[in-house]
Amino acid sequence: MSRPLLAMDGDSFAHRAYHALPKRAFRRSDGGPGNALEGFTNMLLRFWQGERPRAVIVAWDTLEVPTYRHTAFTGYQAGREFEPELLEQLALLPEFVAVAGIAYAKAPGYEADDFLAAAAAHEEGSGGTALVATSDRDAFQLASERTTILQPVRGSAPTRIGPAEVHERYGVDPVQVPDFIALRGDPSDKIPGARGVGEKGAANLLGLYGSLERLLEEGRFAAEAEALRLYRELATLDRSAPLPPLPDTVPDWGALAAHAREMGLARLAGRLEEAGNESTPS
Repeated sequence: MSRPLLAMDGDSFAHRAYHALPKRAFRRSDGGPGNALEGFTNMLLRFWQGERPRAVIVAWDTLEVPTYRHTAFTGYQAGREFEPELLEQLALLPEFVAVAGIAYAKAPGYEADDFLAAAAAHEEGSGGTALVATSDRDAFQLASERTTILQPVRGSAPTRIGPAEVHERYGVDPVQVPDFIALRGDPSDKIPGARGVGEKGAANLLGLYGSLERLLEEGRFAAEAEALRLYRELATLDRSAPLPPLPDTVPDWGALAAHAREMGLARLAGRLEEAGNESTPS
């Protein structure tokens, strides 16, 4: 069987790394912060060692440019603020990991989640399988017989989420997840949802009607219909987001190790050198 494509949510894991590792203990040789660089790369390395994918693509937000979601709904992700040392490392990370020959996707107007969706769709369309590593549950809509979500668990192996696990957690199928988010709301993205409808209520309504559109056609939530359609659009990942070529690639951990050492990240360089000495997957 062919190996899967691994699509990784760069921003999600960079944030986790930044807040997990102490800032003072991880500095670059130029005095700049290095905790997100080191922590993220370690996460990437662990995913690769655990899954041995045919290739890796890392997806990134473009924080400087609003997406269509921000334009369509001014409250979308309102109030998000990031520390300058995190922003500095987010700007460095795409090219940093690209030294190993790892592909990345980043473009104005798209979120990292959109590239994850496009990567999964690309791989499924080619007859392959995909692993989507992210802590964002919006990606549950991508779960299928060919795409598995890898949800991080602190101190343990990631949880594998397929269609059955999505239904077990939310009571809906993956294809219903955008409708579910529209009805329930999403506090992290500041999507309000339908008034008086929580997680169980959203699942029950979709179990009864099948879809948000059918529910609205039956006259439910008439005063909120257009808002709910907008929330569904905000929650739907864009499978047409542009991707770079994704040929089979074994990362050049040795090259990245040398780059990390030049930047003063000696501990990370040592781990990468060890990975570079491992045998390549068959």
